[in-house]
Amino acid sequence: MDTPALSIVVVSYNVAPLLERCLAAVLAERVPGGHEVVVVDNASTDGSRALVRERFPQVCLVANEANVGFARATNQGLALARGRALLLLNPDAEPQPGALAALLAFLGSHPDAAAVGPALRNPDGTPQRACFRFPTLPMFFLDLFPLHPRLMESRLNGRYPAEQRGRPLRIDHPLGACVLLRREALEAVGPLDEGYFIYCEEVDWCWRARRAGWEVYHVPQAVVVHYGGQSTRQAPEAMFVALYRSRLRLLERHYGPVRRAIARAIVRVGLLARVAAAGVRGLVDPTARAEATRWWRVYGAIFAG
Repeated sequence: MDTPALSIVVVSYNVAPLLERCLAAVLAERVPGGHEVVVVDNASTDGSRALVRERFPQVCLVANEANVGFARATNQGLALARGRALLLLNPDAEPQPGALAALLAFLGSHPDAAAVGPALRNPDGTPQRACFRFPTLPMFFLDLFPLHPRLMESRLNGRYPAEQRGRPLRIDHPLGACVLLRREALEAVGPLDEGYFIYCEEVDWCWRARRAGWEVYHVPQAVVVHYGGQSTRQAPEAMFVALYRSRLRLLERHYGPVRRAIARAIVRVGLLARVAAAGVRGLVDPTARAEATRWWRVYGAIFAG
């Protein structure tokens, strides 16, 4: 069997309608050299598996009996993928016509590229941030203590002003909704770190790739509509805990001891500030007491162990 130019790995969890749109979009694309799709389903209960089997029989389906997390499920898909390039695609992401070919063409013309990411659009067509700098202490602070919107969209908060100029640029990492990887880079850098259940896997991988001498790029000529957070919003409290546990793991792997200690202190103070603010509101609004309890529960879960 011929080796396809591209393998697309989609990890899905209870988003059948969006998974259907995603698969229809990628299978309709004409990719030079051909492409294949691997769906890894993390124990969905919404009919996602039946949808794939019935509507998309050409897709390779891995049906997990439990939700094993994004990184582990992605690695399952990558182990089955045969393509010379490998696209990690969220089921709530819908590549627009020509996007896959544009990403492949850029990867082919830039041998130093380990990964490339597209421009992202909201469903209404407005731009969505698609590339970021690696986390810094100011970014940890601004995430928990948001200030003026202009500051939130600045370099200080990890944004790339050049993202909107319509030209490719070197970046630290793309948003993980859609990332094209070079197989040779994946083999050199290694798979995703399965210590991350969800969130930050792509940041960690790109950090490792950059340290190994590879580059990462943003390619605005490829456009992907991203509906965003469709799986994670099913359990917002648990996902907030998972986000910050992943961020703490990320800094343990990539920060020195002093910066790690400062970042952990920022997270602790930020979460305790939310507990305190809800507690104060609870003095006049009894419904806010439950919010204080929730934030205290979140704090404990993030720093457990």
